[in-house]
Amino acid sequence: MNLTLSDIHIRDPFVLPEPAEGKYYMYGTIGETCWKGKPRGFDVYVSTDLAVWEGPYPAFRPAPDFWSDFNYWAPEVHEWQGRYYMFATFKADGRCRGTQTLVAEGPLGPFRPLGDGPLTPRDWECLDGTFYVDRHGEPWMVFCHEWVQVQDGEICAVRLSRELDRAVSEPVLLFRASEAPWAEGIRGGANYVTDGPFLYRAGTGELLLLWSSFSDGGYTIGCARQAEDDIDGSWVQDAEPLYKRDGGHGMVFRTFAGELRLAIHTPNDSPNERPIFIPVEERGGRLSAFPKEGGM
Repeated sequence: MNLTLSDIHIRDPFVLPEPAEGKYYMYGTIGETCWKGKPRGFDVYVSTDLAVWEGPYPAFRPAPDFWSDFNYWAPEVHEWQGRYYMFATFKADGRCRGTQTLVAEGPLGPFRPLGDGPLTPRDWECLDGTFYVDRHGEPWMVFCHEWVQVQDGEICAVRLSRELDRAVSEPVLLFRASEAPWAEGIRGGANYVTDGPFLYRAGTGELLLLWSSFSDGGYTIGCARQAEDDIDGSWVQDAEPLYKRDGGHGMVFRTFAGELRLAIHTPNDSPNERPIFIPVEERGGRLSAFPKEGGM
């Protein structure tokens, strides 16, 4: 079936360009079961032009004995050492929310779970793991330690095994949500959300970390930058957010024409959220987003 972005009800869109195939693969949280109900798993959509999409195709379907049965959130897929790894968040009664890796031989899947559960600490409520390879070629996962447990939501990182099936270090705190001058607290102002981290290496060599929270414009994407060249150094928050029009959980990808796009979902209310792609410009290590009506 041919679809446009307005037909696709997902949150947390993640786009994987595959230049050798001339195809874009898009993953996301299935909107209908984001907050309640038993998810069917994760789907993938395929396009050659970012306008017309085919699918959905089943990327992951849980086995009957899979440990999680609700809140299947924020799948993103990265190629690593010739295979494709999905980082996705799961939840179950009596178990903390966490991000687990899944693996497949191709971007369509089928993806199968790796390891014995989440990569995040078992007694932490966590979500939205994203993949990063440092300057020494070592793999990491950056993730959110949820505000529901710590009030001032945190962005943390953990080093991974070469197989991406387990953590091989203790978590490192990168920053807290309240450090961003634009961030506003929720539920009386005492709770600050961290959501949707994504790492981008600027043309200047500077490492940027996109992440989402809330501001006076609603759901908002900000940017932190690395002052000491790699992930476990000091992070400095940009004073102004990248996007503050009630859209978030952003990631940046490059089109086959070489143009940058910011993928987000907007608005942030169900069941109205849809993926859109916003043109992005990079100048001197700074990103600027130029939203167009309807995205693209």
